Amino acid sequence: MGSTGVNSPLREPHQSLAERLFLTLRGEIVEGRIPAGSKISEPELARRFNASRGSLREALMRLESLGLLERRVNVGARVVELSERGLLDLYEVREALEGMACRLAAEQRSEEDLLELRQMLSRHEQQEELQAGKAYFQPEGDFDFHFRIVQASKNDLLIDTLCNRLYYRVRMYRYQLGMASPRAQRAFREHSHIIEAIEAGDGELAELLMRRHIRASRQNIENKLR
Repeated sequence: MGSTGVNSPLREPHQSLAERLFLTLRGEIVEGRIPAGSKISEPELARRFNASRGSLREALMRLESLGLLERRVNVGARVVELSERGLLDLYEVREALEGMACRLAAEQRSEEDLLELRQMLSRHEQQEELQAGKAYFQPEGDFDFHFRIVQASKNDLLIDTLCNRLYYRVRMYRYQLGMASPRAQRAFREHSHIIEAIEAGDGELAELLMRRHIRASRQNIENKLR
């Protein structure tokens, strides 16, 4: 899954400075260029980006709302720590909520959603690393299978929870634990079967398949961490 690069957001003239700071820092945290657990120095960032304290604080508040930063008494803001327990907790929540999102997506499906899901999967299939069975890389946002399924649920609370509050923490773990996976091709096939269930309007099957898919990914991660 790709993320916002360090320089590109700062070249978008139509964005506010706070928005550009937010996108840049989000990318650096997710990809580990700002290490997990590290303290955030507002004066240092203000100098680095030649930014006002107001713009910087707005960006940091947004990062905190995504769960990428946490504030501690007498310490200030820090990048969240990565832990095995934290990762497994995320996957437990994802299994339940993304299963629900799949069921709703099957019930709410539209021809446009189905076409976009198929086109996205077709692009994924062309990846050389996937064809070689080495890794399954999903770009950020609408080009990410899980993100797009949640969007198709049409449930605003689910979308906010999974695509905002949890999404970038999941990406942070994926980036920093590595993309390589022995499940790459199997995971792709599981994505195809989930879309088939959504196309058929079988919400119960779509939910079951998604829950199994995420549970298998969780088990793979547990084995990797051991």
